[in-house]
Amino acid sequence: MAASVSGLVSGLDTSTIISQLMKVEAQTQTNLKSKLSTEQTNVKSLQDLNSAFAALATSAADLAKATAWNPVSVTTSIGGTATTLVSATAGANAITGPLSFTVGHTALSQRLTFGTSALQTDVVTTGSTFVRIDNLDGTTQDIDTGDGSLAGLVRGLNATGTGVKASTVRLDDGTFRLQVTSTATGDASDFTLTNIDGSDLLGGATVRAGRDAEITIGTDTVHSATNTFTDVANGLSITLGSTVADGTVVDVNVSQDTAGMTKTVKGIVDAMNAALAKIDSLTGYNSTTKTAGPLAGDASVRALRNNVLNSIYPGDGTSMAGVGIQLDRFGKLTFDADKFTAAYTADPGAVAAQFTSGASGFASRVQVVAKGASDSVDGSITTSISGRNSTIRRMQDSIDDWDNRLALRQNTLTKQFTAMESALQQMNSQSSWLTSQLGSLSSGS
Repeated sequence: MAASVSGLVSGLDTSTIISQLMKVEAQTQTNLKSKLSTEQTNVKSLQDLNSAFAALATSAADLAKATAWNPVSVTTSIGGTATTLVSATAGANAITGPLSFTVGHTALSQRLTFGTSALQTDVVTTGSTFVRIDNLDGTTQDIDTGDGSLAGLVRGLNATGTGVKASTVRLDDGTFRLQVTSTATGDASDFTLTNIDGSDLLGGATVRAGRDAEITIGTDTVHSATNTFTDVANGLSITLGSTVADGTVVDVNVSQDTAGMTKTVKGIVDAMNAALAKIDSLTGYNSTTKTAGPLAGDASVRALRNNVLNSIYPGDGTSMAGVGIQLDRFGKLTFDADKFTAAYTADPGAVAAQFTSGASGFASRVQVVAKGASDSVDGSITTSISGRNSTIRRMQDSIDDWDNRLALRQNTLTKQFTAMESALQQMNSQSSWLTSQLGSLSSGS
């Protein structure tokens, strides 16, 4: 940019004059920046709306599945008192009603406690610094202890992937006793740990064998390698706490979770109303401030509101009023929890059918509308966002072009005013010279 000395000859504040002229020159860019900011705000509003409909699509799709309509509540008790020592969870095909079983015993992992204690630095391997793990399934592992010391043996056994965990217990004489435990539980967790040649390590070990967990349901005794029995009875999975006593009788009760189902359906209605409220705030007119919402001119967003409301009507002349879902005179969905609960308690299958019966089910209709708006490829809101982002990029390019154009214009103005000051300086110099010459002529005459 050209250098400028402001008004030394003319007395004019040329810097201010140039600044004011540049404001006029930059008005078009200023208007573009304002439009860019508005468009960016609109995109943010659309993105928020898109997120709301994407969440609604996911929730509706989940509710449209038949498996969503078998919610049950599971409680466990011992001697009539609720317990956390044993837990049970219901699968998709859980059967309501009571179930009792008796705990035989919990699962255990195998543990080896070695007979000879040693100092951490003592060499405890013989014939090699490697030791060998022989697993019950016939596989073997050779473990590198490094220097053959007790500390090195513990480090080697605790390396990733060995399937065992080693620890030491400090005895009164200052030596340490080695214990090695399988990381898995059950009968199949058994292993042996020896020197590489098969000889006893540290005098051999006392074995606590691994065992499967065991429960008896009726006349049948079942086993599990872990404390969890998956889908063992009535669609239930049962997990024993590690401290539950052998012989404990556990009662499990499975009941229809009508309250949970009511809450789920209410959640969908609330999500639909939240989406409608967001649309209204973006497209409505505020009579107090006399301003329209930022997306008041977006026909696709206004059409989306109608699609949401129309989704409550099955299309066969019926309605969802029988299960508590209606449209009020303000264009808002209402949900009568008591009416839904009564209908669902009376006939769960019929109510579920109204939500899940293929494409005509309420949940499916809502999911189609919500996905049609928020689909990441061709959703109506997604398409609108893409179009507006393209406009934003064009605006930003124009603003960047104006930066270059304005820089050139300011440089030109600066040169012009600098040239003016120089010309005035030259004229003043010439005027002074002429005055002196005329004065000389007058004096000589």
